[in-house]
Amino acid sequence: MHCMSGHSNFVSCVCIIPPSDLYPRGLIATGGNDHNICIFTVDNPAPLYILKGHKNTVCSLSSGKFGTLLSGSWDATAKVWLNDRCMMTLQGHTAAIWAVKILPEQGLMLTGSADKTIKLWKAGRCGRTFTGHEDCVRGLAILSETEFLSCANDASVRRWQISGECLQVYYGHTNYIYSISVFPRCKDFVTTGEDRSLRIWKQGECAQTIRLPAQSVWCCCVLDNGDIVVGASDGIIRVFTESLERTASAEEIQAFENELSQASIDPKTGDLGDINADDLPGREHLKDPGTRDGQTRLIKDNGKIEAYQWSVSEGRWIKIGDVVGSSGATPQTSGKVLFEGKEYDYVFTVDVNESGPSYKLPYNITDDPWLTAYNFLQKNDLNPMFLDQVAKFIMDNTKGQTLSTSAQFSDPFTGAGRYVPGSSSGSSTVPAADPFTGAGRYVPGSASNAIAPVGGVDPYTGTGAYQSAAAKVENIYFPKKDAVTFDQANPMQILGKLKELNGSAAEEHKLTEDDLITLEKLLSATCNTSAETPTAQQLQTLWRAVNWPEDIVFPALDILRLSVRHPTVNENFCGEKDHVQLIILLLKFLNPKGKEANQLLALRALCNCFVSQAGQKLMMEQRDEIMTQAIEMKFGSNKNIHIALATLMLNYAVCLHKVNNIEGKAQCLSIISTVMEVVKDLEAIFRLLVALGTLISDDTNAVQLAKSLGVDSHIKKYASVSEPAKVKECCRFVLNLL
Repeated sequence: MHCMSGHSNFVSCVCIIPPSDLYPRGLIATGGNDHNICIFTVDNPAPLYILKGHKNTVCSLSSGKFGTLLSGSWDATAKVWLNDRCMMTLQGHTAAIWAVKILPEQGLMLTGSADKTIKLWKAGRCGRTFTGHEDCVRGLAILSETEFLSCANDASVRRWQISGECLQVYYGHTNYIYSISVFPRCKDFVTTGEDRSLRIWKQGECAQTIRLPAQSVWCCCVLDNGDIVVGASDGIIRVFTESLERTASAEEIQAFENELSQASIDPKTGDLGDINADDLPGREHLKDPGTRDGQTRLIKDNGKIEAYQWSVSEGRWIKIGDVVGSSGATPQTSGKVLFEGKEYDYVFTVDVNESGPSYKLPYNITDDPWLTAYNFLQKNDLNPMFLDQVAKFIMDNTKGQTLSTSAQFSDPFTGAGRYVPGSSSGSSTVPAADPFTGAGRYVPGSASNAIAPVGGVDPYTGTGAYQSAAAKVENIYFPKKDAVTFDQANPMQILGKLKELNGSAAEEHKLTEDDLITLEKLLSATCNTSAETPTAQQLQTLWRAVNWPEDIVFPALDILRLSVRHPTVNENFCGEKDHVQLIILLLKFLNPKGKEANQLLALRALCNCFVSQAGQKLMMEQRDEIMTQAIEMKFGSNKNIHIALATLMLNYAVCLHKVNNIEGKAQCLSIISTVMEVVKDLEAIFRLLVALGTLISDDTNAVQLAKSLGVDSHIKKYASVSEPAKVKECCRFVLNLL
């Protein structure tokens, strides 16, 4: 009808805006590499108007009720448009937004990003982040008001509830999945990807695989009549149908099959598995019928390897191409091999017995062969007696590349020099130099809460650490019963800094000499160096101090962090009377653009609130607000902040384990999974692992939830950490539960 033009560079997405009173035939929106969105009427090849505002390529569009339009861009933002105006900008992703969808329920929107996450937005605010995909999210599809699908470069499709739970993960593609579309009036769907295929999914299973004579099948769309339209890298749009009336002529179908049979298949990008040309049968292998639609069979004919696919509807093998580049070596080790959405150094085909099926065994040279063998046997429900045999097979076929075992190590969290909660700061186990404030100066955040080792061997991670799969190590890590608190301090240095900053404070904030003495007494009472009970006057003075300006408040925050551990102070600040004020104050400091010292001390204060019943009750009541704000702290590089954030999640896990709140556990599991993607410090990782183990202990629902979030894939790399050994051991105990 028209060749529409208006962009100055390539067009990357197209969307229909439904009919309205003003435009009864609807509108067409296109996003381009020129950073613009063009809006066209059906009747005119020139744009009706152009939407400007994005700072990079507009790569995804979705329309909603009342003419609203949602756009996603490489600039990591999404924008909501109404007619020719930008109504709001959605900020929060850290990489390009590849997919956007407006949900049927008014005001809810979804964005999928190259940062591997999906975000749910309401009224311009991020209400939830969905984590689980291990690579860029490429497509979204709406199933209902409460469920949606996502596909990603990790070769998986995930089904989600908007409440946050991942309900199912679908594997079938062997490379990037670019596009996903849902059949009308049901939950079946289609996907296309970089493995030359269109796949049709029915009742949770891949029901049909259609190969195309093009490597990249970029996009798909299901029409109202159930026909499927796909666009591929060969520049051709193809339509597939179940309707006999709309089926192409025999000549067209034959031409398509001829084109398909002449395609070249690279084993590294296809899903053909390990190929040993010497072992392949001849053409007689095609006399036996296939067992399922889309089944692939390889044969060798006149020295050439050909790939065929079984068609159930036609009852015959259809040639899908010639296999090129297969060296005859097995296993295939040139470059990485993709299996179930992850890249591996090796993917072995293992025959446990001659009459049984073959199993795929993925392995990276950084993995522990014993743990890999154990997980492989568990996953495939195979007899544990094969453990030694499988581990030896791995080592024999990877040239013996294994990890070194742990050396003797004194762990700062659990070792001989560890801090025992409840001991005074003058305890003999504490080093002379204060571990929080360092030698002679007070700089919050300059060192972690963990105390440097004072000698001796860590009883959990020393010479008795895990040496082989047969070793028995007792799980002393979880479920954890009590909150972890931040107790270390040098009261004299804190008071010295408070007095110094008070001297330069504005008159309206300045504390009197009596006020400073009052705070000194409070600090003495709450650090167990005095038997006195904190007074109301002391707490009032502290509250005035913690409301100081942001650039000088940190010593007052530190006093609050220490004081809230005292039962009297905890009851006063966290009890029914003024409890919300404390949370509002602390959350104010969890601003990603704020001062790191304040962020750190606010997180530590929140952790210390868990020490008494009033604080636990408050922290659970305000869980949504606290977790939403705290998770923003993951993006920084300060390892002490990451440790404090991990400790906060651990303390929530302790509470949630006691009350067995599955909704709360889901929220906590999701955040832990998200934080683990960015945190590198092994002490923070260890505390997150303890939190995970605590959440899923004695709770099959929580175990299933953790599996659906893909938690196991996030943590497997820590099962081979050599030091500190507690990380490796705790990780393995969590993996055993999963």
